[in-house]
Amino acid sequence: MEQLNGRQHEIVALARSVGRVVVEDLAARFSVTPQTIRKDLNELCERRMLSRVHGGATIASGVENVGYDARRFIAQDEKRAIGEAAARIIPNGSSLFINIGTTTEEVARALGRHEELLVITNNLNVATLLYRHPGVDVIVAGGPVRRSDAGIVGGPAVDFIKQFKVDYAVIGVSAIDEEGALLDYDYREVMVSQAIMENAREIVLVADRSKLARSAPIRVGRLSQVDTFVTDRLDSEELAELCRRHEVRVVETGLRDEVQSEAAQ
Repeated sequence: MEQLNGRQHEIVALARSVGRVVVEDLAARFSVTPQTIRKDLNELCERRMLSRVHGGATIASGVENVGYDARRFIAQDEKRAIGEAAARIIPNGSSLFINIGTTTEEVARALGRHEELLVITNNLNVATLLYRHPGVDVIVAGGPVRRSDAGIVGGPAVDFIKQFKVDYAVIGVSAIDEEGALLDYDYREVMVSQAIMENAREIVLVADRSKLARSAPIRVGRLSQVDTFVTDRLDSEELAELCRRHEVRVVETGLRDEVQSEAAQ
């Protein structure tokens, strides 16, 4: 396979810095046609350096996650819709865990209208979103705060989580493989997510479709452990069948119908 050209190197570097690149913006930046950019992106995706999303691409990595601030710009509309759909599943008067993630933060944002909620989280961003709301009581896990994303991870957070037994766990992950493994990058974060799943009566997984095109090295759990999977669209027939077999309810918000046609151009 031919080496990357200078423009393709710059596209990858830009994707690493901001998380997502957009076809029209790249065409203007490099003074080329959108068709040329789509060809670049498709080639970079074939090399597994990028993952195609509607209107552009995101960085693809199996060992290191995209920076947290950059991830906020990936699939923003999809994550917002997923957050609102997941929040509708949580009734007033519930107790719940919410773990680290930009999608779980959207769930927290949508929960602000609820009443009599108890939210336990290892995500300072979630706590910041919710603590002002009079209908929500917030408890934050103890332990060291990870500077990159305001997450609280490691043994102390695990021990803290194990003190509770709640109604719901709202969890996000970095990747889901075709066998239904839920995957992430940091074993300290994974330990907390596993404790969250073990100590909730019902598990709600929130993940947009791009997570099905990614990989990560550490297993959080299995899709079969989940009660409800909220996503924008579940295209994988293998995962859809797994959900049917294990009676996992799938909620699709349906905001990304044009992804495949865009990626094929």
